[in-house]
Amino acid sequence: MTREMTVAGSIWIEVAPEVVYDAISDVTQMGRWSPENTGAAVARPHDAAYVGMHFVGSNKRGPARWQTRCTVTAAERGRRFAFDVNRYGLAPLLLPVSVASWEYAFEARDGGTLVTEIWHDGRTRWPDLGVRVFDPLATGRASFAAFQRGNIARTLRNLKRELERG
Repeated sequence: MTREMTVAGSIWIEVAPEVVYDAISDVTQMGRWSPENTGAAVARPHDAAYVGMHFVGSNKRGPARWQTRCTVTAAERGRRFAFDVNRYGLAPLLLPVSVASWEYAFEARDGGTLVTEIWHDGRTRWPDLGVRVFDPLATGRASFAAFQRGNIARTLRNLKRELERG
């Protein structure tokens, strides 16, 4: 069985691409939409996200709590926002490990925005057997891809609901 390394989901939101971008790129607010992320702290706050910006995300899944250090890799207002998750653990001890990459694409369409959220599995060096054992234990699903498909759908629905309310 081939490992699914990328999962994506899209939703149409009745606001301008810049509005959606501004919400998503303010990583301190992600906990408002994500079923797993509870927020983030930006290392050196700035008026807007920028390539190279670092932040530490706080996360939870059931009773488990952990943090990730992330680096912004794309910050094109109204078009694209992306970051790599490159450290994992409990602050201050965040171990260097490639976990995942997240990307958000914004496409103006029909007076609103088609928002696409994409997860790329960063565990490219993990052996398939290790992944087949670890993923169900960590997520309760057959794979991280299946787990993230559900997270993406929930995140996008929550984002749409909040942004369309104004």
